[in-house]
Amino acid sequence: MSVPLINVWRGTIVESIHRGDLVVVDADDKIIYSLGNPQKITYFRSSAKAIQALNVVKSGAYDKYKLTERELSLICSSHYAEEFHLQTVQSILDKIGLHKNNILGGIVASLNPEIALRQAASGHIIDERYSDCSGKQAGMLAVCQTKGYSLNNYLDPNHPCQQEILEDISTFCQIAKEEIIIGIDGCSAPVHALPLINMAIGFRNLSNPEKLACEDKAAANLVYKSMVTYPEMISGTAGFCSQLIKYSNGKLIGKVGAEGVYTIGIKERNIGIALKIESGSMTVIPPVIMRTLRELDILSKQELDDLQKYMEMDSLNDNGRLVGKIVTAY
Repeated sequence: MSVPLINVWRGTIVESIHRGDLVVVDADDKIIYSLGNPQKITYFRSSAKAIQALNVVKSGAYDKYKLTERELSLICSSHYAEEFHLQTVQSILDKIGLHKNNILGGIVASLNPEIALRQAASGHIIDERYSDCSGKQAGMLAVCQTKGYSLNNYLDPNHPCQQEILEDISTFCQIAKEEIIIGIDGCSAPVHALPLINMAIGFRNLSNPEKLACEDKAAANLVYKSMVTYPEMISGTAGFCSQLIKYSNGKLIGKVGAEGVYTIGIKERNIGIALKIESGSMTVIPPVIMRTLRELDILSKQELDDLQKYMEMDSLNDNGRLVGKIVTAY
């Protein structure tokens, strides 16, 4: 059963409680820490993007189109559609000879409400590049261009690009393809459901791929390097993913997924972490992650100080007034 992970205080009472499940695995796939059910089956959602990006390297698209680490980091992202994100999506499209209309993920505003409001007020015309999944989909299109795959159905689960991604998820997460449940994500790409422990193993392998085949190892090392070198691409200004990667100084990569999923790969300690908030809230994720990293003694005192605001988060009302706290419940 899921267990209480977060209390949301308003004034002097707990107004809401968020339950969830968390698992930490070591280099030998052993569970070294868990809360709730480590075998909980849920969708990987956008936490899988860093593994999905491996195919951009393995297909030869990264080399063929002279993509940069900055562009590869964006392919791993759930970005905020800031100007530097939009320019990077466009750069990938220009290199592979395609147009924003080739992205079939839909048109949505920035994930960050403040950025979305500013862009609306300044008259931005929202297009396919603004989707937080546009980097991932540009990467899929790069693979299709490299291998001569069809562009008009590249999101079909049976499309060869998606089958290659499924193979990578199977390999890195150490689970048979047949055991992975396929659904449709918000951006219409296939989304993969598997146990939390396998997600943790996947990010452990992504960050520490020494036991994998040479091709997988090289791709994983490049993806990891791109994310820690350009963390601002992963979410954006003041985004938790970007801040966590930046202030952990190359020790780890972290990636959020919709409906309360979070995964981390820790290079220094050969550890993987996976979290699912049962309510689907993404707002309450940071305190759980920060407490886990603190209890595992992953971060230095300076790194913890730099990320202190995520240990216990302020709850603000519409006027920016402090009305409560978001804190761990265990």
